[in-house]
Amino acid sequence: MMGTAISVERQEEEQEQVVVGGGGLSATVAVMGCAAMAVFYVAILYAPTLILRLPPPASYKSFMIRRFICAAISSLVSIFASALILPLRWHVPDVSSAFGIRFDHLWQALILPLSLTSLMYAGSFVQKCLHLLDSWEQHRNYGRNVTIEWISKVQDKCIDLMLTMPSNISVWRNYIVAPITEELVFRACMVPLLLCGGFSTYTVVFLGPIFFSLAHLNHILEYYFQKNRSLVKASMAAGFQLGYTVIFGSYASFLFVRTGHLIAPLVAHIFCNYMGLPTTFSRRAGVASLAFIAGSLVFFWLLFPLTSPHLYNDRMHSCKCWHGYCTWS
Repeated sequence: MMGTAISVERQEEEQEQVVVGGGGLSATVAVMGCAAMAVFYVAILYAPTLILRLPPPASYKSFMIRRFICAAISSLVSIFASALILPLRWHVPDVSSAFGIRFDHLWQALILPLSLTSLMYAGSFVQKCLHLLDSWEQHRNYGRNVTIEWISKVQDKCIDLMLTMPSNISVWRNYIVAPITEELVFRACMVPLLLCGGFSTYTVVFLGPIFFSLAHLNHILEYYFQKNRSLVKASMAAGFQLGYTVIFGSYASFLFVRTGHLIAPLVAHIFCNYMGLPTTFSRRAGVASLAFIAGSLVFFWLLFPLTSPHLYNDRMHSCKCWHGYCTWS
């Protein structure tokens, strides 16, 4: 009876683990795998022209659609390669959770990281409110009905946005394809590899974004050739973008490791793409700078509480998930 109980207990423990605990993965293989996926993510974008010798696309829309297809292929290949490298238990139905692809605790993964990220944009929100107040004052000075006109204008903008979004290729690029494919490759695939390779969670948070930033080096060529900028200006623009991607990549990796949920960094990615860089300083209104400082302080104060693994996972005992949230509790 005792042997049967032990056997049942072991089976339950195995069902709680998505991956095999034994064997592991060497750090060299993990780093090489991540580097290969980063290079492949960029290289495949140029494959249609350089390798397949396809004619140049006739329009910007067809150019971006071609890139969307390449990015999707890169994501699928990276997931498949990671699944082969990682010692996954293929008979476990919940194998997708190893990549953070989950549907449990969905509202927590959507609302909490989004609320946390928005704190860094407190200065931006204040600045937008000040612009609205300026517009309000101008309309009032002209003796117009501000409330009715403002509501009508907002309604028109919302309707136009809803009508143009499905056909706007830039919207698809910035808010759908790029965030999904990048989070799949650089978070869902690379973070498990690095954790399995023996790297600590803090090392993964700061090492992973290096691959993420390297995947944006191609922007130097794009700035230089497509936008006709000098090499120095192209390097400066790309360097600034690389610095930003390193910072955001660390934050996205932090969210992924803490929550074990791919939705968390995904919603933060989409939101940051929409908002752009946070407003840190405004010559016209120092209150925007004060709002940024206050929002940043609250952000760091709530960083760990709002990403507590207990909020995103039911099981916290004897867990050996890839995301390492057991060691962060």
